[in-house]
Amino acid sequence: MTNKINIAVIGVGRWGVHLLRNFLANPQVNVVAVVDPHPERLAAVKQQFNLEENVLLTTQWQDLKTVPGLTGVAIATPATTHYALIKDALQQGYHVLAEKPLTLDPAECQELCHLAQQHHLILTVDHTYLFHPAVERGKTVVQAGKLGDLRYGYATRTHLGPVRQDVDALWDLAIHDIAIFNAWLGQIPVQVQATGTVWLQGAGGQGSRGAGEQGSRGAEVSPYTDSVPQGLADLVWLTLTYPDGFQAYIHLCWLNPDKQRRLGIVGSLGSLIFDEMSISSPLTLLHGEFEQQGNQFIPVNQRQIVLELEPGEPLGRVCSSFVASILNNTPSEISSGWVGTELVEILAALTLSLSQGGKPVFLATSRK
Repeated sequence: MTNKINIAVIGVGRWGVHLLRNFLANPQVNVVAVVDPHPERLAAVKQQFNLEENVLLTTQWQDLKTVPGLTGVAIATPATTHYALIKDALQQGYHVLAEKPLTLDPAECQELCHLAQQHHLILTVDHTYLFHPAVERGKTVVQAGKLGDLRYGYATRTHLGPVRQDVDALWDLAIHDIAIFNAWLGQIPVQVQATGTVWLQGAGGQGSRGAGEQGSRGAEVSPYTDSVPQGLADLVWLTLTYPDGFQAYIHLCWLNPDKQRRLGIVGSLGSLIFDEMSISSPLTLLHGEFEQQGNQFIPVNQRQIVLELEPGEPLGRVCSSFVASILNNTPSEISSGWVGTELVEILAALTLSLSQGGKPVFLATSRK
């Protein structure tokens, strides 16, 4: 097939192995190299996917510079490594698909976006949920006005592990639901608030304690505030306020065995629910409104519609979109580097609020 592009996958841990699987299955891609600092992982993916001998398997990122005709790289490494890897890749002339978050610093994100533009390269962030058929369908429902006047949104993302040691529950989990709300509303928050609690990883490995005025990145000094964070929050509550006054409330926790992946928007005519844990009905439109009779409010027009979705693995769609962006020389409309930058700016503002015990933080994002 013509127009095949050569891709290298950097990092084949829990998520990177799925990127590798999808790129190997893409008819427009040649996977020419896999990079991971752990030799046992390289051996495992070589056996699992029966990789050909001409696929370079290396523990050193710099070895990619010897690969002829390399077009792009997919980076699925810890967030703390993203900035250096992405910057080097762009400077080498490679298109980049990066795991979320783009980086941990808004200024670094903006620098990378400008660098990609200067070199006429594609920078896409793997915000997988933005490619989920339920999220795509939900966006059309909300923006078609089928919920009436929008009133508020809510989301819960809980599970029992994995517990991260590099970022807190805010940075690990919140980005998904924030991205969905932004996409459905077509807006970016102008004010955010966050409060949290630390039980497992306090400052200096101290263990359980509250987190009234605490940050979120262990003993490091946060790049977003001069205060020294006191631990990694296990439980976080967020409030997002949008330009039109709409508010969304998000509950995040990685030590709750009641696993939930549920997000909803409530309007005057009903609610739209995205429940990822529901196999049979992940996207449901619940109609219902009130009819006033005297001083009573009577529920009327109540019915439930399970919305049909297009088939397709969201991550497969991410990979296909990245390939199409390269071939068409057009940045992703769904999840460009600038979209990733917006989300990091929001997380940075939430981190500041978290460190200040829930104080509201106003923000202006870098939408391009």
